[in-house]
Amino acid sequence: MNLQTPIIESPRLLLRPIEPSDAEALFPSFSDPQLMTYWSSGPHSHVDQTRKYIATGPEWPDGRGWAVTFRDKVNAIGRVVAIHKRDHVSEIGYLFSRKTWGTGVAIEAVTALITHLFQAEKHRKLIADVDPDNAPSIGLLERLGFQQEGYLRAEWETHIGVRDSLLFGLLASDWKD
Repeated sequence: MNLQTPIIESPRLLLRPIEPSDAEALFPSFSDPQLMTYWSSGPHSHVDQTRKYIATGPEWPDGRGWAVTFRDKVNAIGRVVAIHKRDHVSEIGYLFSRKTWGTGVAIEAVTALITHLFQAEKHRKLIADVDPDNAPSIGLLERLGFQQEGYLRAEWETHIGVRDSLLFGLLASDWKD
């Protein structure tokens, strides 16, 4: 599947197709051990690792990635993704710079992505896969209306060991932007 990665705008933010040149701005986040605790891979040790990760998608051929920037800035402050699972269903993911925490950037960016997927692309459902100990991510999803739909034991083998996974879902019919 070859889906377009359109530019998405919100009041403060621009979500644009991610590029390898975004690696320098995103490397501090991808190299942060605390921020990467619940990521599927460990912290990056060099910017080239981030560049390669961004360029390859990372491991999903049907995924699209956006760099999140402030509208009046060039440098990425985060990243959001949508991975096509089946017709009208995608999995979303996100990572934001520590300096944006508490500023509403995450909720604004993910809201913009969700709105685009439901309204412009006519998705019927979005899903998210989260480590049960990742309270900030769970809180964000719940604020956006996602509901926990599943608990998978020993689902992921990660850099911090074998981890359980919570599955969250949001239906288009439940979305209130």
